[in-house]
Amino acid sequence: MYPLFSIPWLVFCFVFRIIDRVKGSVNMYYHASSNMNITVLEPRLSEHGTPLVYFSSKRENVLVYLSNAVEKYCRESGFMYEGPFQKWGPYGFDADGIQRIEEYYPDALKKTFEGVSGYIYSVQQIVPASVIINIPDVHTSAFPVSVDCCERVDNAYAAILEAEKEGLIRITRYEELSEKKKTWLEKIIREEYENAQDHPEYRHFLLGNFPDILSVFLSD
Repeated sequence: MYPLFSIPWLVFCFVFRIIDRVKGSVNMYYHASSNMNITVLEPRLSEHGTPLVYFSSKRENVLVYLSNAVEKYCRESGFMYEGPFQKWGPYGFDADGIQRIEEYYPDALKKTFEGVSGYIYSVQQIVPASVIINIPDVHTSAFPVSVDCCERVDNAYAAILEAEKEGLIRITRYEELSEKKKTWLEKIIREEYENAQDHPEYRHFLLGNFPDILSVFLSD
């Protein structure tokens, strides 16, 4: 299952994770990826205009990066697309810094993460980038970072639900959205669709999951 790493190495990672969670005495930085056997995390061009590697000091906060709803929907619906997929990130942070995931269409969480596997890479030290990222617990590095530990996540959906059960993240289900939030959502989805002329894969995703909101575009 872990051809790159030895059993003692995995035990070391497990012990560090337990110490980190129970005592808070070990600083670890976490990065999620669908790719296995990564030994060095390389900076990639980011929305902040410079190549960066992104980390969170909270393991539970990187679980959402194990799957991209847009890419998964396109592949499962047979939509052929070769370019970079638009990102879909319906999550933010409450005032106390706890990550909150919101479902903007029915069963969004399950459709995005059920059965998805991936890897959480952790490191003990990074060289912080000078770029200021105003996101809770997010850290960046402009330099390659050697991996210290790797954890396989067999089912991202189950991992997210477990984190919710432990009080580490919060989830607002679609059925729990307020009327105010639904009104806001309708406006945002229409704007997102209209502004996605260069991203047919994103438009395909939006049309498939918000047909009522985008009915006017479906009739064109």
